Amino acid sequence: MLYALHEATYYGASPLRAAARLTRDFWSSPLNPARDSIIGRNLYAGADLYANVTRRYGKPKWGIDEITVNGHPVRVRETVVWESPWCRVIQFDRDMADMRRAGKLQLDPAVLIVAPMSGHYATLLRGTVEAFAPDHAVFVTDWSNARDVPMMDGRFDFHDYIDHIQQMLRALGARAHVIAVCQPGPPVLAAASLMAEANDPSRPRTMTFMGSPIDARLSPTVTNRLAEERPFTWFESNMVYTVPAPYPGALRRVYPGFVQLASFMSMNLERHQSAHQQFFQHLVAGDGDSADKHRAFYDEYLSVMDLTEEFYLQTIDLVFQSYALPKGELIHRGNLVKPAAITDIGLMTVEGELDDISGIGQTQAAHELCSSIPENLKLDYVQEGVGHYGVFNGRRFREEIFPRVFDFIRACDPDF
Repeated sequence: MLYALHEATYYGASPLRAAARLTRDFWSSPLNPARDSIIGRNLYAGADLYANVTRRYGKPKWGIDEITVNGHPVRVRETVVWESPWCRVIQFDRDMADMRRAGKLQLDPAVLIVAPMSGHYATLLRGTVEAFAPDHAVFVTDWSNARDVPMMDGRFDFHDYIDHIQQMLRALGARAHVIAVCQPGPPVLAAASLMAEANDPSRPRTMTFMGSPIDARLSPTVTNRLAEERPFTWFESNMVYTVPAPYPGALRRVYPGFVQLASFMSMNLERHQSAHQQFFQHLVAGDGDSADKHRAFYDEYLSVMDLTEEFYLQTIDLVFQSYALPKGELIHRGNLVKPAAITDIGLMTVEGELDDISGIGQTQAAHELCSSIPENLKLDYVQEGVGHYGVFNGRRFREEIFPRVFDFIRACDPDF
């Protein structure tokens, strides 16, 4: 019912949204002699703010058409190398002629960046991809919005996620490097453990976990406490809704992206309110650069996707309530997941000092679980002064975190 009400609210606001756009265009038109008046600037700013707050935020584009390698421009194109109804693996394929002109003649290590399937689209990792692309063959998981997957394509749960990671690594060939950002940490570690125990030739060469809830019992955050304090039945009853028509996934039970977005925004409500007030003021003052930065951030932040009921609820249960992986109780397809079975996969963990999503120690827990990995193949790093998103994006990531991941991958890979 909530999903249908949300859709009705959006369409019900269409006349006011259209009026706001007309007002915005009228008061920003160079043909309007009063456009620069105080009244004109305020009317323009108010209309623009309303139009942006109430519009639909679709899936963002990656927008990575060119990178710089050794000071030379290199063209990039997106190529799908593996896919299922639930995910596509995108390669950011660099133009080989441009790479040769840039002096890059040798092959680069293959890196699979596993984006979180936790509400936002994979494009949230745009900065991560841009950092890795000049020196790595970069592949990224592009998860599907559950409301767009027809019921005939079946279910997708936590164990399907583990299977998908294994299939992706096999599709990439022998010993790729895997980077798990936030939510994928537990299923990626489970996939690597199963592949290591089976001596799978496609098991990863290294695995890097960034701000991941490997053991959510440690340094609990607001998110962790919510999962602990509420009974499992509360999440079933209050957080899962049915996708309405005319979406392709109509009748599928999902955890809607707009519900998760509301939860995230409520954690920092005053900050978001202040940001929109500043946006209004920037529009009134004609500060286009600041207004554009605001739009760019919220175009990404407000673009959300739905998760299947079964994946969401199993994640709540296995990761945030029963702690199955760190307690040695995670069973996958009848097999006990044993991180201690990993002996030759490099392990790096990255945490942010100010992370309010995955607290300090939750990601580090992977080192204790992977007790059979030699110390020379392990690295733990805590970045000072960054929160959750700073672990995989932004200046500190580019200047301090990425170089350490770069060095770790090469130290563990004898081919490079």
